[in-house]
Parts: sequence; C-alpha cells; structure tokens
Amino acid sequence: MIDFRLDDEYEALRKTVEEFARSEVAPVIGDLYEREEFPYEIVAKMAEMGLFGLPFPEEYGGMGGDYFALCLTLEELARVDSSVAITVEAGVSLGAMPIYRFGTEEQKQKWLPELCAGTALGAFGLTEPGGGSDAGATRTRAKLDGDTWVINGSKSFITNSGTDITKLVTVTAVTDVKENGRKEISAIIVPSGTPGFAVAPKYSKVGWNCSDTHELSFDDVRVPAENLVGERGRGYAQFLSILDEGRVAIAALSVGLAQGCVDECLRYVKEREAFGHKIGEYQAIQFKIADMEVRTHTARLAYYAAASKMLRGEPFKKEASIAKLVASNAAMDNSRDATQIFGGYGFMNEFPVSRFYRDAKILEIGEGTSEVQRMLIARHLGVG
Repeated sequence: MIDFRLDDEYEALRKTVEEFARSEVAPVIGDLYEREEFPYEIVAKMAEMGLFGLPFPEEYGGMGGDYFALCLTLEELARVDSSVAITVEAGVSLGAMPIYRFGTEEQKQKWLPELCAGTALGAFGLTEPGGGSDAGATRTRAKLDGDTWVINGSKSFITNSGTDITKLVTVTAVTDVKENGRKEISAIIVPSGTPGFAVAPKYSKVGWNCSDTHELSFDDVRVPAENLVGERGRGYAQFLSILDEGRVAIAALSVGLAQGCVDECLRYVKEREAFGHKIGEYQAIQFKIADMEVRTHTARLAYYAAASKMLRGEPFKKEASIAKLVASNAAMDNSRDATQIFGGYGFMNEFPVSRFYRDAKILEIGEGTSEVQRMLIARHLGVG
C-alpha cells in the first residue's frame, strides 16, 4: 500500500519548523517586508536550528538529512513568508549544493562548514541580463591565465548575493568556444570581496522583499584555477541537474504559500461578517476555499512524488517539472482567491494575503518558467 504519512522524524521536523515560523517569523516579518530589510536575526535563528545544513553529511557540518527534509522545511516557512523560505532554498540548493555535488574535497572542506552552519551564504550566478530562460546564452567569459581565471561579464537576479554574510558566488562562464561555435561553459567560485567583483544596489521588487537580490558585474576578476567547480565545460550540465532538484524545492515552497492562503482565509471567514452573517456561511466563499484546498493538496502530492523518485535515485526530471508547474499555479491561484475573499483588506499590506499575492508570481518564473516546464514535460513525453 502507498503510504503518504510522514514518518516520526520528518513529522517532528515539520512541527518544529511550523512552530518556529508562527512564533519567530510571523510577528516580525510584515514590518521587515515593508522596510525591505534582509531578516538577519531570523536567518541566525534558522542557522542555529541547522536548517541550512539539512541535506548535507555531518562530516561537512551538515545535519545528515536529505532533500525531502529541506522541502518540508521550505513548505512550513512559506506558509508564513516566502522571503525567508527562498533565503534557505537558495542558500542550500544554489549556494552550497553545487559545491557538494561537484566540488573537490578541498573545496568542500573549505566552504561547506560555514554554508551548512548558516553563518555564511553562497549564491549561484547563472542568469544574465539578456539571457532569461535561455541559460545557454551565457556571455560572461572566463579565460585561463596561467593558474588564474580572469572573469568578465555580468549576472542578474542573483539571490543571496549581497548580504553581509555572503561569502561566495559560483558563476557560469564561457571558458572556450569550439570550431562549430558551441560554447564551453564552466562553473567557477568567486569569493565575495574579490577585486573587480561588484554587487549592484538591491533591486526594487514586487515581492520577496526580505530576500536579497542583486545584479553582479565582473571586471577582470581574478581567482585561482582551483576555483573551478566540477569538470571544465560541464558547468551547464551541472546546473541543469541542480535545477531539477531546485524545482522540487520551489514546488514545496509554492505549496507552503498556497497552504498559507488557505490558513489565513479559514481564520478570516469565521470572523468577518457581511449582510448579517459570517462570510464563511456563504456557499460562494465555501466553494472558493474548497478549490484552494484542492489545489494545495494536489500540488503537495506532486512534489512528494517527485521527491520520492529523487531520493530513490530514479530519474525525476519530468516529475520535478510537473510538481513545479502544478504548485506554482496553485500558489498564484490561491493568492488571487485569498485576496478576493479578504476584499479591500486583502489589498492592504498589513494583511499576510497581500504579501502572498505579491510573492506568488515569481514562483511561475524563477527556476524555470511555467512555459519551460511545459516544454520539458512535452519533451519527456516524446512530443516535439
């Protein structure tokens, strides 16, 4: 029999993070969000809990857990706030995971302990101003000069790239161009503070206002040759494998936002009165909330299924795309319906659903747009 119940260890983690989000994040995040401040104190508390080291071995300072534990954590955090959740997701999936998956033992020993401890953050520089979803259109260049890489170019929309505790950005760069015009793309670690590496002022964003996001530029940035992550010329392929895992994580985060919308609406409809009745007594509201719960439940099953295949070591690319597509749609639809249920109050920033509405849209864009997910699903079905 298929059993979707969480085992005791997973359930204990879920409850712990749920309580943390309610008691530590919820009371302060609204004010931080409106001031567009990075939540350093919250990040420090999550670091103490070991959340940044969840899927990494203890030998590198991790918690010895797995990727599903990370997903459960992201879901519970996003039930309250997505900025906090994406800070963990990007720190783990994009900051530390490439080094763990593809780095040398020396790189792991050097960088992972701080990243797992959450006392330092890493970022991944892939997207470029003219690239968007076309990650293969990389223009940033890296030339080997003796035992040094010289990097020139720029990256955009890079999460966790400009905080006070950001220690590195792993960037993709063209390290050669073949006779047939094909680009050789490699991944290289650039420590924060390296001369020529500049972090632009933070973006003014629609949502994720407590998340750190910047454009980066590289002007003759020189780093040691041993900062190459994985094989030379395999940077793009490495990124794609990291992105498959990341899509499951973003699906979990999306489910959290969708569930948060349900949570807030259930509280509100039992208190708000209109025309002499609690609005939860009206069938139109009941049906809307029922649809929200259906979307959330379905999306959760989708990411559970993808995570299950991933943990068993089975191919899960299609399932990851399905989970990301279904869950991001659920988050967007639920945030819209929640705002409608709250009416005018849903348009006021003091209510969480307004924050959910602003945060939801990026979930249909980041880590592969909805259109890209449909393309990948069709490709796995043999279409096109």
